Amino acid sequence: MASLHTEICDVLGIKHPILQGGMGPYKTEDLAIAVTNAGALGVISCIGMAATLLPDAAPIDAVRLFGTDPPPIILQKSIEAVTKGTKGSRGVFGVNIPVASEFLLASEMFARGVVEAMESDSDIERSLRVVVTSAGNPTPWAQLKKQGLIWAHVVPSVYHAKKAEKAGTDVIVASGHEGGAHVSWDPVHSMVLVPAVAKAVKTPVVAAGGFCDGNTLAAALCLGAKGVQMGTRFIATKESDFEPIWKQAIIEREERQTLVGRGLFGPMRFIRNKRAESIVKQTLEDVPRFYLGEPLDSNEAILKLERDGFEDLIDAKADTALMFGGEAVGRIEDLPTVRQLIDEIISDAAKIIQSLPNQVITK
Repeated sequence: MASLHTEICDVLGIKHPILQGGMGPYKTEDLAIAVTNAGALGVISCIGMAATLLPDAAPIDAVRLFGTDPPPIILQKSIEAVTKGTKGSRGVFGVNIPVASEFLLASEMFARGVVEAMESDSDIERSLRVVVTSAGNPTPWAQLKKQGLIWAHVVPSVYHAKKAEKAGTDVIVASGHEGGAHVSWDPVHSMVLVPAVAKAVKTPVVAAGGFCDGNTLAAALCLGAKGVQMGTRFIATKESDFEPIWKQAIIEREERQTLVGRGLFGPMRFIRNKRAESIVKQTLEDVPRFYLGEPLDSNEAILKLERDGFEDLIDAKADTALMFGGEAVGRIEDLPTVRQLIDEIISDAAKIIQSLPNQVITK
């Protein structure tokens, strides 16, 4: 099989230059295991785990998803499960920790949990190598590197990329507006963002937002990135932890069928259905506040839309379920295994890159 080796493979210790995005509300345990075993970087998502800290205001029923364990125990068990599930392949994986101001207590708790897990078990220390921070200020999290972790930070602009580089991140994930779930209000898309960030920083850049196949991986490398991060594409795989109706929605939608409205912290891109349209309507009617410095009950309408939407998701009500997804839904038409997907992406990207000299005449 063809292979592609870039700088990001050396930095992260992975075979293929592909990262799995951290995606709530699920732990993405099964997905992280499958991605890691296929030679890419699997990632545990911890954002949903923190919902148990806000029992009256959380947008999801955390007990229904995670049981009654407190968040640190949920994370510890997930780390242990992924370590055990990837021991045979000796692959490496990471944990995504959102660091938005509204999430900081949970962020600190999860960062401690990652370090404590590494210190508790030599197998975990070997396998859990990466922390991906997102949705906030990177500067306070430089401490993670002192614990021997490789640190990646997700950014939506050149300004934020330079800030992440100054803070000392090992990898910068430049996330364009096409991406699903959390996005920036500034609609800077990947075709502009990725080369701009790659030019502005010396830190290796990973492209995110709209990347889903061999064509887009090859394009990312041409834009100056050293690899890609994929979220929506990985949801629509056999092993992913997401509900069947969510996977089916991704396969059925075309590229215009996503919407951006407000979410728990900042705007989010949803797969279009009645629930998403209701959230966008509420966003337009009620000037976006995004919980900044305000009590959560000031956003009661959005919280109710989110909470009810997740209930409908679990109960398989496709038109009123709350589902995140990027514009890449328009490029996704099947439900492969994770290994099939990664192998196909690498093979197709390699063929595209190898064919370029025969398609272009340079003088």
